[in-house]
Amino acid sequence: MTMVDSKYVVLTEKNFKSQVLDSTRPVVVDFWADWCGPCHMIAQVIEMSTAEFEGQIRVGKVDFDGNSQVAQRYAIRSLPTLLLFKDGNVLDRIIGALPKPKIAAKLNALLQLERAKGGLL
Repeated sequence: MTMVDSKYVVLTEKNFKSQVLDSTRPVVVDFWADWCGPCHMIAQVIEMSTAEFEGQIRVGKVDFDGNSQVAQRYAIRSLPTLLLFKDGNVLDRIIGALPKPKIAAKLNALLQLERAKGGLL
């Protein structure tokens, strides 16, 4: 597993299944590209938001340009796009650089589902 830093898993076509689809906890997948200005803007928002949920939600980043099969599989047409996975299924999609309160609300909703399932204390 390759890490960008301690909060992000670098996702590729090779490790997407094991790191996202087979994950026992919710996963936020950030599809981004180096040339995408809004992707850089939202990266800081994602980092702040996920710090609040550390240990409860896994966060992964997919380089759109280097992983076209994953991007095509999930019909990623705009960047940045965040997909929120639970039990291997996409439960929500965030397109564009939304403000931190909106992203945090979506992450809270994802965690509510996990708590209802009994996965988090």
